[in-house]
Amino acid sequence: MACTFIIDGKEIRAARGANLLWTALDNGFYIPNLCATHGLSRSPASCRLCFIEIAGRSGGPVTACTEKIYDGLSVTLDSPSIRRMRQASFNLLLSNHALDCAKCAKNKKCELQNIAAHEHFKLNDRRFNRIPLEYPIDSSHPLIIFDRNKCVLCGKCILACNESGTSVLDFAYRGLKTIVSTFAQMPLADTDCNSCLACAAACPVGSIYLRSLLPGVPAD
Repeated sequence: MACTFIIDGKEIRAARGANLLWTALDNGFYIPNLCATHGLSRSPASCRLCFIEIAGRSGGPVTACTEKIYDGLSVTLDSPSIRRMRQASFNLLLSNHALDCAKCAKNKKCELQNIAAHEHFKLNDRRFNRIPLEYPIDSSHPLIIFDRNKCVLCGKCILACNESGTSVLDFAYRGLKTIVSTFAQMPLADTDCNSCLACAAACPVGSIYLRSLLPGVPAD
């Protein structure tokens, strides 16, 4: 059943109970996000970038990906509080991300770069100390490169692998030590990977990408 709600003063008609983030995006409103995936019954809300404000809701900004549409909902997409929280989340992501844009295979095709450009965030912000990352790059697979040092823990590769692949990827460890990994950190080439390449297509940054994107490697 359809209902009417408001985003930044504009009336929108949408299905009652629909996801707020996807509804906003589908109607031309930009909300930064890294972990949101269509079709999930419950969003992981792990990137903490899609903050918005809801009129009459106490407690400050909330994540758009966890909100549902209802009649009379009034949403604000930009305010000082929203920008502060988005900026803090973005800087935290950068503190745990090997930043090497010029040499990255996903340079200019990276969602972190897109968010930075749209939100006017600096990619070289030093507000938080960088966490040193020294994970070995897994180049064992003939088609895929896996660089955990650039992972933003969005979980999209895991979902893609579960849906189209053979479920060889999952989260491992906890807290600051959390990584996306194969069982016992086996090289991808030694797993049951079926080379569906869905993980590379799903990754929004330069963590899992096609070997063909490397300089000097001819495309198929």
